[in-house]
Amino acid sequence: MTTISDLRRKDNFFLLAGPCVIEGEEMALRIAERVMTITDRLGIPYVFKGSYRKANRSRLDSFIGIGDEKALKILGKVRDTFGIPVVTDIHSAEEAAMAAGYVDVLQIPAFLCRQTDLLVAAARTGKIVNIKKGQFLSPGAMRFAANKVVEAGNDQVMLTERGTTFGYQDLIVDYRGIPEMQTLGFPVLLDVTHSLQQPNQTTGVTGGMPQLIETVAKAGVAVGVDGLFMETHEDPSVAKSDGANMLKLDLLEDLLVKLVRIRKAL
Repeated sequence: MTTISDLRRKDNFFLLAGPCVIEGEEMALRIAERVMTITDRLGIPYVFKGSYRKANRSRLDSFIGIGDEKALKILGKVRDTFGIPVVTDIHSAEEAAMAAGYVDVLQIPAFLCRQTDLLVAAARTGKIVNIKKGQFLSPGAMRFAANKVVEAGNDQVMLTERGTTFGYQDLIVDYRGIPEMQTLGFPVLLDVTHSLQQPNQTTGVTGGMPQLIETVAKAGVAVGVDGLFMETHEDPSVAKSDGANMLKLDLLEDLLVKLVRIRKAL
């Protein structure tokens, strides 16, 4: 079973990356293989990311997934084919055990980070639990979310900064929150791409500022973040979810090379 100690390295950050949502098997395998090739060369511990279902969409007609069982089996195939850990989101307590059969890390969405039954159910699987900080919470308040998992018997907890609500249609990253959450004793990640979302657009489709991905990522590594979370896609313009803020896969290697240099400089 993958543990946090398998991911953390003193000389480098670790990476959770992949498409926002599983759109199909071939696409998931292609992205996983390409990212793994890059991260292996750069010495970056890698976890493939893909949501098997998107429960939080702006509109009823938004794409939510290809079917839970089908998508989870694809995640399992990525794990088995490449021998890499896999992370996916869960949205209810009932989903925890189901998803745990296919993945190594259960991710708690930011909007659900205070849901006690969800956190406890995730904890009881024994998997790593990555809790995204709510856009409405202070960094220090995340101690209570993390403690729910620990008190349920699982100390494999990670926390993720993903921006704080700034007005109605924007998010901002307060980099002070990264070292503050690290004092709680858990590894802290920066969700680079979701931090650049522009929610609540009048079209009902979330916007984003992907041109700032490099800026936000560089700042996070410079601050000393333990890991990075990025959504990436071969062609974000046709992605079925979060295309407005995803990183084009062709740009990933150059960005990671720069980020590794910053980390080594520290």
